[in-house]
Amino acid sequence: MFEALSNRLNSVFRRLGGQMRLTEENIQEGLREVRMALLEADVNLQVVKEFIERVRERALGQEVMKDLTPGQHLIKVVNEELIELLGGEFKGLEFKGPEPHLIMMVGLQGSGKTTSSAKLADFLRRQKMRPYLVPLDVYRPAAIEQLQTLGAQLDVPVYPTRPNDNPVNVVRDAIKDARERQCTALILDTAGRLHIDEALMQELVEIKSKASPEEILFVADAMTGQDAVTAADAFNKALGITGVVLTKMDGDARGGAALSVKSVSGAQVKFVGMGEKIEDLELFYPDRIAGRILGMGDVLTLIEKAQEQMDQDEAEEISRKMLSAEFNLEDFQNQMRKIRNMGPLEGLLKLIPGMSALREKMGNMAPPEKEMNKIEAIINSMTREERRNPKILNGSRRLRIARGSGTQVADVNKLMRQFEQMRELMKKMGKGGLGRAAGGMPSLGGFGGMGGLGSPGGMPGGMGFPGLGGGSAPKVMTRADKNKKKAERKKERQNKKRR
Repeated sequence: MFEALSNRLNSVFRRLGGQMRLTEENIQEGLREVRMALLEADVNLQVVKEFIERVRERALGQEVMKDLTPGQHLIKVVNEELIELLGGEFKGLEFKGPEPHLIMMVGLQGSGKTTSSAKLADFLRRQKMRPYLVPLDVYRPAAIEQLQTLGAQLDVPVYPTRPNDNPVNVVRDAIKDARERQCTALILDTAGRLHIDEALMQELVEIKSKASPEEILFVADAMTGQDAVTAADAFNKALGITGVVLTKMDGDARGGAALSVKSVSGAQVKFVGMGEKIEDLELFYPDRIAGRILGMGDVLTLIEKAQEQMDQDEAEEISRKMLSAEFNLEDFQNQMRKIRNMGPLEGLLKLIPGMSALREKMGNMAPPEKEMNKIEAIINSMTREERRNPKILNGSRRLRIARGSGTQVADVNKLMRQFEQMRELMKKMGKGGLGRAAGGMPSLGGFGGMGGLGSPGGMPGGMGFPGLGGGSAPKVMTRADKNKKKAERKKERQNKKRR
């Protein structure tokens, strides 16, 4: 969702990067572009004014470090101010009282509270807690059934609220029931409402008084921009919200809500919904989001996603297979599926520093998702014996595989050739030890690839992403590189003769 803002800011920094020093004139010019970028991203006008003023004071008031260009210095200042704008220090859920801990979900109608309540239950369950869902929306048809269905999918208990029940009484009984079940967290899914509806807002105040929740999370649709910020401010004045959950962050929203909500309402974003699946709820780290906006990537989030898919022992076993050339197409297929479980490849690539710019340069090249579909189709058309022992793939077998996968024999040959090259290289690198090999694998070119972002402690089993070259793969020198080296050696010889 920050793609347009990121592209605009990076174009500003690139122009400043070619200048020798920062002056008041070029800072003013650069900040004018930054201001326009933030306004186009639907950031609150007053927030933009204050942000630009802070950046201007710091950019002019600090000396540029010797190792930084003017563009880099401005990026440093903007990055630090963006982190503050997004909330500063990361704050997750804060539980201080006795169990069960109560979390109250509030917000406007249609913002995604019920789905977010289920996502939060799944998140807490993965944190080894025992959540209990409590439906309090007795007004919207099928709201109770929706939460019960989601709870059944998660195998999480749901309080049996009835349509005519009083929400305040339900809370009292649900707390008692949760204690008997030994649940450690209660998630109260309240009814969606407009903040001008005084009767329903009063109901929220009564629920808060009865339950004394430790967290009151305002759920906002990121697509609504400044309307979400205004609503968050109103709910905060009425209830004192402790955090914000922004939904639909994977859509094409411009990002203004995420950048404005802390400054306007005082409540920090704690979670963001990044998809429709139950597991698509992520903690909101201001420093990581600022890094994504400025094109610096977010490697920590990438590693966390990888660790969710594979444990340390499994990663080490895959690394051992690769270094001893035992890694086969069946292992490769399993690794591809784990990568795809981490989310859309386009989204994962944006977490890698510099990949956003690289994707732009690639232009009309086939997207990685499409290339991985082709590779998986080829491997799926093989028998188990062929996947485990690719050496038996003769001409007739390859023709059958190509027909079964809807590809050409040349595609099958290309995959097998590159797969064998990868195995040979990894075997040679294995002689230098696991640490050296963990840096990466060679690219499989335009046909997909097995990138070099892996290690037992990072990406699953040393597996990377389509189309990304490995960090340890030998660099191919271009003609320009060779001519440059040749000129440097010639100049060095001439200098020696003069001396």
